Amino acid sequence: MPESERTEEFTVEGHLLTDVGGTLGAHVLSTPGMIAMMERTAARLGAEHLPDGRPTVGFEVCVRHVGAAGEGARCTATARLREIEDGRKLRFDVEVREGERVIGTGTHERRAVEKRGPAARDVPESPATAARQGLSGS
Repeated sequence: MPESERTEEFTVEGHLLTDVGGTLGAHVLSTPGMIAMMERTAARLGAEHLPDGRPTVGFEVCVRHVGAAGEGARCTATARLREIEDGRKLRFDVEVREGERVIGTGTHERRAVEKRGPAARDVPESPATAARQGLSGS
């Protein structure tokens, strides 16, 4: 499979911001916000390569947040699909930049799941969780 890439622009604002509990004196792109943009871009790229736009869930993120992006900055999140294993496990290289400057970089893995109704769960429960909730599979 040839590598495939998707890049999406976003503005550093709202729920993507942190001031680290007031210690910075300014609002910047938070690490969770940066990861969310990486995941969103990878999920959209993955849907382009799976049957019927099958949804995916993230299960591994390994990134470094190496630079700051201030409130209002225009950034890009890029995901490069490196591999699809067994038709359901997707591996990506991910990166966030502000212009030419790297803000974060790393890898991300997602797993394809079945589409279900709004009340159904996409991720199967463990037998122990089901037992605690009184949901027996037998």
